[in-house]
Amino acid sequence: MRNQTILTETIEGIEQTLGNDLDRVCVERAAIGLFFTGVKLNTGAAGACATPLRSIPEAVCCPSSAMAMPFPGKLQGRPARELLKEVDAASGIRRAVGVATMNALADMCWEHHARQDVELRVGVDAYDAADIRPTDHVVVVGAFVPFLKSLKRARQRFNVLELDPATLKPDELPYFRPADQAAEVLPLADVVLITGTTLVNDTLEQILALCRPAARVVVVGPTVGLLPDAFLRRGADVLGGIRVIAPDAFLDVLAEGGSGYHFFGRSAEKVVLMRPAMQSELRAAE
Repeated sequence: MRNQTILTETIEGIEQTLGNDLDRVCVERAAIGLFFTGVKLNTGAAGACATPLRSIPEAVCCPSSAMAMPFPGKLQGRPARELLKEVDAASGIRRAVGVATMNALADMCWEHHARQDVELRVGVDAYDAADIRPTDHVVVVGAFVPFLKSLKRARQRFNVLELDPATLKPDELPYFRPADQAAEVLPLADVVLITGTTLVNDTLEQILALCRPAARVVVVGPTVGLLPDAFLRRGADVLGGIRVIAPDAFLDVLAEGGSGYHFFGRSAEKVVLMRPAMQSELRAAE
């Protein structure tokens, strides 16, 4: 029996939703870019995951480093079910390929069975869906640049939990808190904004467990897929992800080192999934 995590629960949801159809799904194309890894399936569905660059050894010409990149020339035609097993891989790159495949399959699941209890909203930014109020204390987990810009512009009270302070600009350092202070910082937050990369580095479950039940919790980034159940069960209120609308163009951008600035509004669109209570709050704000 699998150890139940967000990743494994999501895979079980995919297997239950797609059933035997999953055995006919394989990879048509993949790209492992500097910022994101993407997979296109033979069904036309595509998904993405943040590329964990820090997990790749610097000496990439060395045989041990090559083990971090195990797929070159071997991904096309691979069964999607087989690649789902990579979410448990020790290598960050292998896991990224597995999560990107999982997210492409999650998109298929949404097309098969659109949910009635969770609303998918297209073109809505996760920051707006968080419904941040002037009096809220916000904690950002991971130096997610668009959120930091918005918070500074709004003169919002916030902290940033981050492993590496070098990722922050000088004017952001006063807001910095080391990641190992999560247990002290997160319970004080009214709003928690979490980058999807925490799903890949095995910290998301712990972060969600530290959030107050009353806090509004947002998990955001292309790493976040369209099957919300495992996230919602652990306290997330809003999932901010993407839908790939032009898979080949999307993978071309990733392969050329592109990021969200290059694919949003072109080959992919922002989407949010939210709880019913958050839906009504957002509509009232509109």
